[in-house]
Amino acid sequence: MTRVDDPISTAIAAAPAQNDDTLLGDSWLLGFDTETTGTKRDDAIVSASLVLRNPDTGFEGDTVAEWLINPHHRMNPAASKVNGFTDTFLEQNGEEPTQALANIATAITMAQDKGIPLLAYNAPFDVRMLSGDLGRWNLQGLPERLLVADPLVIDREISHRNGKRNLAHTTEYYGVDPHGDFHDATADTIAAVDLIQPMSRLYPQVGALRLGELMDWQRQAHERWLVSFNQWLVSRGRRSINDTWL
Repeated sequence: MTRVDDPISTAIAAAPAQNDDTLLGDSWLLGFDTETTGTKRDDAIVSASLVLRNPDTGFEGDTVAEWLINPHHRMNPAASKVNGFTDTFLEQNGEEPTQALANIATAITMAQDKGIPLLAYNAPFDVRMLSGDLGRWNLQGLPERLLVADPLVIDREISHRNGKRNLAHTTEYYGVDPHGDFHDATADTIAAVDLIQPMSRLYPQVGALRLGELMDWQRQAHERWLVSFNQWLVSRGRRSINDTWL
């Protein structure tokens, strides 16, 4: 991938390199979120946001990049109700997908090369959507081995709380005030990135996770959650599910 000359790429290039010993609580992060035409694997991204977070400056020092994309794919009416996008609006205002998707993937790859985790709430959804779109348009894919931080997986492992665990409820639990409305890609990205510091304060073991152990820790946490969730499903006469993280 070639580097694009834009603020997010410039900021990533200027960020320090990190290594396996970097602590999650001290780490730079590249937040990522998408809004899509639907939730199926053949759906497409209509908007995306990347937020580079310097742990020393917090929200005030964020570098933000946003994309509005014409997916050349019909909006699912249910998804349109949630994110507010219509086919007509996207056709008239969206960027062509090839350049937008290439720029997103380039920025993520640059951050990965510096050891900066890609942070996304329920990360498999956004990563798989982006990978699907890159493949659909015959673009270079993401690195094979991604370093990802997923606040949903982390929260399930440490908080053991009742109630919903969507982004809105989780940010409320950790005392995070959103910057904008949920189901806006940028507001959701910032909210997800904002979770790491209060998680680290309330549960110091989160901030003490080293980047070199982060992926295995999250995979194991997801597996433990899945066992518990499937036991709950079966106890209510429902089928268990097969589900993998990244």
